[in-house]
Amino acid sequence: MAQTKNLCAQIPLDLHAQVYAAKESTGLTTSEYITQLLIEYYKMKENGGNSTMEKTRTLAFQISEELFQRIKAHLERETARTGKKLTQREFILGLVERALEEAEG
Repeated sequence: MAQTKNLCAQIPLDLHAQVYAAKESTGLTTSEYITQLLIEYYKMKENGGNSTMEKTRTLAFQISEELFQRIKAHLERETARTGKKLTQREFILGLVERALEEAEG
């Protein structure tokens, strides 16, 4: 195991609540979660502000208003249930990745 050192910082209460809620949804300890955040942050800085080194492409399509509202309601329910904001991007990418894994598996 890598050697460790304590890092302590005073942060605003609203930011603390946000970090704590996000940490809780991951199942990680506070140390593990903050370490992960810091590693991701510095990797992103090294990559010119991009979160990954992967080249990304845009996939855009239109859907009906009814389907859009159903998705929006689902995202709100999941956010309320988990305490972590589920974005449209995360939701759609998760669906696509699961479908591809099933098709390729």
